[in-house]
Amino acid sequence: MNDKILVVEDEKDIADLLEVYLSNEGYFVLKAENGSDAFNYIKNEDVSLVILDIMLPDTDGLTLCRQIREKYLFPVIMLTARNSDMDKINGLSMGADDYMTKPFNPLEVVARVKTQLRRYKRYNTAEVETIPEYDKNGLYVCKDTHKCELYGKELSLTPIEFDILWYLCERKGIVVSSEELFENVWKEKYFSNSNNTVMAHIARLREKLGDEPRKPKFVKTVWGVGYKIEG
Repeated sequence: MNDKILVVEDEKDIADLLEVYLSNEGYFVLKAENGSDAFNYIKNEDVSLVILDIMLPDTDGLTLCRQIREKYLFPVIMLTARNSDMDKINGLSMGADDYMTKPFNPLEVVARVKTQLRRYKRYNTAEVETIPEYDKNGLYVCKDTHKCELYGKELSLTPIEFDILWYLCERKGIVVSSEELFENVWKEKYFSNSNNTVMAHIARLREKLGDEPRKPKFVKTVWGVGYKIEG
């Protein structure tokens, strides 16, 4: 049975757009324009995940999220025009699993839906084995399969590019120096000109990830120290 995704959004254009993208991925989409209709769906349908707007006609998404968490464990992704840190903190503190701001990339929403469902199903099937993978912000990297996906689309990486990306993913949140990266990926002794090799490969990797050189989303530069990927 296909997963049922409930989109709680009073802006019809946005709800319809999400329905198109999610349906194309094989999900069954339910749509509600207010909190009352949303809760009726939740009580009567086998909902797998909710995409929830904060601003609704009859209530606010934060209240609805709190009510959902009183009885249900399925993932909730907040989708809102509010983008302050406090709004994000409030959403997550009410039990939301993820938070996206408008305007958004529909492909990123789909990727985050997939991420949350993977985590939820893995947790609820009591899977003991740890799968060596990175799954965040629309980027999915699996060491065992040598697979890299961005917003659900598989990327073609060279072995070196994949090894660089995986080394950073494995140490997510930690700054890795060029020397450490070179010696662990290339398996050679680092010299001063080795930094140019690292920089060239990082640049090509960022290009494939669609990262802007001055403001990368994935592979970030910590000037004078090295590189890191978000934890």
